[in-house]
Amino acid sequence: MDTQTITSSKCDSGVVATDALIIGAGPTGLFQVFQLGLQGIQAHVVEVLDQPGGQCIELYPDKPIYDIPGLPSCTGRELTQRLLQQIAPFCPKFHFNQQVSQVQRCADGRWHVATPNHQFLTRTLFIAAGVGAFLPKELKVDGLSSFLGSQLFYRVHSPGQFADKHLLIVGADDSALTHAITFAQTGTQQARSVTLLHRRDALQAHDDILGTFKALRDAGKIRFVAGQITGITTNHGLLASAVVCTPDDQPLLLPLDALLVNLGISPKLGPIANWGLAMERKQLRVNAATFSTSEAGIFAVGDINTYPGKKKLIVCGFHEATLAAFAAATFLNPQHSEVLQYTTSSALLQQRLGVIRPG
Repeated sequence: MDTQTITSSKCDSGVVATDALIIGAGPTGLFQVFQLGLQGIQAHVVEVLDQPGGQCIELYPDKPIYDIPGLPSCTGRELTQRLLQQIAPFCPKFHFNQQVSQVQRCADGRWHVATPNHQFLTRTLFIAAGVGAFLPKELKVDGLSSFLGSQLFYRVHSPGQFADKHLLIVGADDSALTHAITFAQTGTQQARSVTLLHRRDALQAHDDILGTFKALRDAGKIRFVAGQITGITTNHGLLASAVVCTPDDQPLLLPLDALLVNLGISPKLGPIANWGLAMERKQLRVNAATFSTSEAGIFAVGDINTYPGKKKLIVCGFHEATLAAFAAATFLNPQHSEVLQYTTSSALLQQRLGVIRPG
């Protein structure tokens, strides 16, 4: 791995120390927490999104999945909830809205992992990043990016951040309409005005959300405008309004205090490509017996990896997470003699699951 080796003193300064760090909180990442927990290994989880679930939550939260063992049918949302319930006994520590930017080996063999807001020191690293980090699709308008974080937002980080502001929301899916509904309703988070902008008068949300949105629109609490932003105006260094081109090519100015963009997400491999790990067609090559990468202590599970016979299925990711956890247990304790235990009969595993008490 062609990376800088950093000293232990640097590693030990102001970082979270753990035996296992998982990048990605999709189904495979969540099941990795479970399998590590059975091995007695607690994990921290870093996720670029603001909630667990990965593709299941972002792409098909309410669509049925038919190939999960023991579940004839479940939605992406239901699967995420079941996995969270399953890993609850192991008390994983989640770090949302964080993208790992740097991975470096310390002099003592551990891995120093950095995000914009956190630093971790971990003995093992599990990359469960799917097809890459799901990042919001950006609105490309000249001069707009300079307002990111002050008046331009792609995610909602706190319920009150748009309170008493003229809020313009761009989008037409569940997320956009749900935000419009939230900030139009009475409460401490209520915006002074809410306008939803979409290129045409055809919204693509769930029927229940559409019904609530229509009721608030009919009551005058939400304004809907069809059109696309083509420019912006500023006043004393602040974003003042959006210049909109309507479907009939008429210009329109929409005054605003804040702009929330919900145009969906797209996967990007991101910094993973720069960590020096062996790759093949933008995927990490692994040993299919252990799911270890080209670097000792780093494992890759789920859609991010590749090996002969690879299948991109959730159930395959669960299998990979299981073998990776066994391999990690041996890596962390080379003297450990691997004994396959069954949750139906192992008192130790039942203790770890909280089913029975020690002693």
